[in-house]
Amino acid sequence: MPTSHTKYDPQNVFAKILRKEIPCKAIYENDFVLAFHDIAPQAPVHALVIPKNPYISYAEFAERAAPEEIVAFTKAVAFVAKELGLSEGGYRVISNTGKDSGQEVPHFHMHIMGGRPMGFMG
Repeated sequence: MPTSHTKYDPQNVFAKILRKEIPCKAIYENDFVLAFHDIAPQAPVHALVIPKNPYISYAEFAERAAPEEIVAFTKAVAFVAKELGLSEGGYRVISNTGKDSGQEVPHFHMHIMGGRPMGFMG
């Protein structure tokens, strides 16, 4: 049961990307995860990592995902950061949950951002 009290919308843009209805510039994919470049980057390097199963938020993912999904997702975030050359200089990982955070797509995802000093988030 989604913790946000919102039903998953199978017509959201990430669900359409997962069904190959909308193309993406993929970086990495396995049975549980898809990672791709953000179409509106907020940093020189900006990628998204999404689970293939329909979770709305991080809380729902943590509560409902199988252990192998959680491990695959966590490893994918680290792999993509390294693959994009961000490991040495550093990077930011962000997940927005709900309207107050600015979550735009109701499908759990992590942003990986880097390629420049990201600054303080105060």
